[in-house]
Amino acid sequence: MANEVFPYPQPERNYEIHCECPEFTCLCPRSGQPDFGKVDIRYLPDRKCFELKSLKNYLWSYRNEGAFHEKVCNQILNDLVVAVEPKWMEVKMIFNVRGGITTTVTAAHGERNV
Repeated sequence: MANEVFPYPQPERNYEIHCECPEFTCLCPRSGQPDFGKVDIRYLPDRKCFELKSLKNYLWSYRNEGAFHEKVCNQILNDLVVAVEPKWMEVKMIFNVRGGITTTVTAAHGERNV
């Protein structure tokens, strides 16, 4: 989990934080082959923000894990929500073409009020 957090520096202001990881990798649970994609995270902090190196290490932890796209997207959202307790968060994962199909999974938490 991206467990290193820091206090939200402007609690009187709502603003969106956007992080992209264009080199996400996990394993297909059926074939064991790697799945490559991009993770797009957007959130409105409440009191905490996650530290980027911690996020990177957390996302890299999936490199040797077998997981369906839908499960991994929702698990990342769940873990990040636990870590920073945001007002709103969205995790969008765009997986590269595999078998002629591109898969995009989006999961959200809370309400977006910017």
